[in-house]
Formats: sequence, structure tokens, C-alpha cells
Amino acid sequence: MLQDRYGTDKYFDSIITQLMIEMDPVLAQIDQLLEDEELYQLIRADLAERYPQTEVTGRKSTPVEVIIRILAVKRLYGLSYEKVEKQVCDSLVLRLFCRVYFNEVPDDTTLIRWANLIQAETLKKFNRRLTELATQLKVTKGRKLRTDGTVIESNIHPPSDSNLLVDGVRVIGRTLSRARNVLRENSSLNKSVFRNRIRSARRLARQAGEALRKRSEAARKKGVETYRKLVNVTQATIKQAQKVMAELQAQATPQAEKLAETLETFIPRVEQVVEQTIRRVFEGEQVPATEKIVSLFEPHTSIICRSKPRKPVEYGHKVWIDEVDGGIVTRWEVLEGNPNDTLQWTPSLENHIHQFGKPPTQASADRGVYSAPNEQKAKDLGVKRVILPKPGYKSEKRKRLENQRWFKQGRKWHNGVEGRISVIKRCFDLHRCLDHGDAGFDKWVGWGIIANNLRNIGRSVVAKSG
Repeated sequence: MLQDRYGTDKYFDSIITQLMIEMDPVLAQIDQLLEDEELYQLIRADLAERYPQTEVTGRKSTPVEVIIRILAVKRLYGLSYEKVEKQVCDSLVLRLFCRVYFNEVPDDTTLIRWANLIQAETLKKFNRRLTELATQLKVTKGRKLRTDGTVIESNIHPPSDSNLLVDGVRVIGRTLSRARNVLRENSSLNKSVFRNRIRSARRLARQAGEALRKRSEAARKKGVETYRKLVNVTQATIKQAQKVMAELQAQATPQAEKLAETLETFIPRVEQVVEQTIRRVFEGEQVPATEKIVSLFEPHTSIICRSKPRKPVEYGHKVWIDEVDGGIVTRWEVLEGNPNDTLQWTPSLENHIHQFGKPPTQASADRGVYSAPNEQKAKDLGVKRVILPKPGYKSEKRKRLENQRWFKQGRKWHNGVEGRISVIKRCFDLHRCLDHGDAGFDKWVGWGIIANNLRNIGRSVVAKSG
């Protein structure tokens, strides 16, 4: 049964009073923000979907209020699920903030199961409500808007065809070993079908890498030939997996169905790796980024080239962020591939108008967003100061426009969005996504943005009252 909250604990309150324990002022403001009923109901609606009768039957669950607050603490302090459990357990202040009191703190596996139920769209609604609260508290007025993109990486190792082939042989080989234990005497397959070829694959990948690092023609030919052997090993593993998958699908046990599902998921991905290896290594073709897979475990990952000196190529997703005055991020969007920045300007303006009911007085972006239609669109929507610096050649009229005082001041204010992105990445774990899948990526970004907004609202209110 879904439980809303624990009852107040007078004994706990008396101990807090006697020890004169006080909550950090910023945390105390965040505590008040999370009392909002609309925020609570948004998360509760998702948690109620765990089972068909979650709200009416079964033993009492971890309270919804506790789950929301522990997940907030996790991202506010950059903790893992294991560490946030320990921190809340050991701290009277965090027990008070999370409304756990002297009850048992939910363990990390319980938190993960509940967190997985919260949808990305719910977090976007949660953030919109936070923006409304920030407006009510006069943290922001929505007069200025600055927008920019960044790349958040997936949690994968730098991809290479040899490493991906080895990953494929390893995952499929491991599944075949488990399938042998499940099928046992019920299968007519030969023992050789369950052979795990991981040692051969690792040896060949190492040899191919060593050969291709050398510059001689003989070494290059040897490397290509070793790659061919590695591809053959991978293809043999795929054929084994296809035979075993058919046997598993004929079984009616839950274990067999789970293993069959694993093979059904990974076989097409490994086949794609084989195909791109053949095209690149043997046929000398330059495979387009949109046709590549760079991870078997995070296949949604995109290849993004931004010509950055330290990281010319990044593996993850481009994320577009809108920020208003007061340091509040009103919108994020996880983009597919590496679309042109000019396409993000109109959605940013329209979202702002929907959020605040009026256009911003000032809207800014960097050179990559500039286009004459974008500039005109902002003016048509009612933006008084449109700050989109034009790249390349500028006419005398354009130079005079960009040399005006309001334009230069707007450029200076816009530069702060780079600092906001840096803070979000460093403080709220947005440099790399540790969740899995498309939905997990969006939720990981969402919690980081929410943590940033909670902290900024708390700090602003404390500064005004102090």
C-alpha cells in the first residue's frame, strides 16, 4: 500500500530541540519548497503506478514524502544511492529534512526501484512548478532569457570496433553459459554451441590493436587480417546464440524467457557492430556517425563533434538549456544526434512565453544560433532586445547595432550561461550520465537541473531575508 508520509515523532522533535540542532538556512528553504502539494502529487502519481493495486493493498511502502526528499538530497550533494542511504541514516538533520525521523531509512535498492518509476515528463512538470514558485518568491521575473547547448556524456568507454566486438562476444558468451545451466537435459544442442569465445576475442583484439599502432605496411596488413579473424569469431558466436535463442523460446520458464530476451536484444546490436567493422576496416568506407553504434549497452549514444580542443569528439547527447534571471533553468531538452543550434531558438522563446505568459524583454544566444529568420521571429513574438551576434562578415549597419551599449551589456550577461552549465556539471553530476537508456538519460539531466533550481531558490530567499 502506498504510504504518503510518516506521522510526526514528538520524541525525535524533543531530541532535536534539546541538542539545539539547526538546519542549514538554504536547506531549510528547500525543505519549505518541497512542502508544496502540487510537487508532491506529481511524484505520487508516478509512484502509484508500481503495481495495479499499489494504492489500496499490500504492506505499507516507503512514504512518498521520504522518497522525494531523499532523491533530492542525493543530487543536491552528489551522492550515490548507497552513500545517500548512509548519510541520511547517520545525520539527524537529514533525517528531519527527509521526514524519516527514527524510522528505518530505505536501502539503496529500494530507492532505485522507486526512482525508476518517476518519468522524465513528470520531472519537467516538477521543474515548471519550481519555476512558478521561484516567480512567486521573486527569485526571478522572467525578464531575461539566455539559452545555450552542451554535451553530457554517456557512461561508456571510448569506442573502437575491436572493443565493441569483444563486448559483443563477452555478453553473448556469458548468456550462453547461463542458458546451458537452464536448458540442461531439455536441449538437443551439442555442447560446442554453448562455447564461450571471449578469450579468443580478447587475444585477437589485443593483437589487432598492437599491429595497427605500427606504421609499416606489413603491420597494417597483419592488423587487418587479425581483425578478420576477430569478426569471424564474433559471427560464430552470433550463430551459436541464434540456435540457443530458438531453444530458449521453446521453453516456458521465466529464466529461459529472460535469457531469450537478452539474446534478442543484443544479437542485432552485435550484428550492427560487425557490419560497421566490415565497411570501415575491410572496405575502407567512412561510415557516417548516424549509422554507427558506439555502445552495446547505451545504443542511444550519439557521436558529437564540436571541434573542442581537448575533446574534439564526445559520446553522449547534446542538451539544450534555457536560463532566466535568478539562475533558474526553466527548460532542458535532450536532443537526438547533433542538430543545428539555429533550430533551438524558437522552442526556447515559445516555452518562455508559455511559462511566464509573456515574452522576455531580453533574449540572447551565441553565434551558432544567429540567423535572420531567428532574429525576426524573436521580434515578432515581442522580444525588445534580441542579442544574437552575427558570425562572419558584418555590414556597417550590423557593426553599429552590435556596438550599442545594450547589445554589449546583453552579451556580457549571456556569457554567464557558460558558468551555469559548468556549475551544473560540476556540482550536480551532469558531466556524465550514470543512468541507463534514453529515458534514464533524460531523468538524470532532469534531477540535476531540479537540484540546481532548488539550491538557487534557497540561496536567493536566504540572501533576501538576511
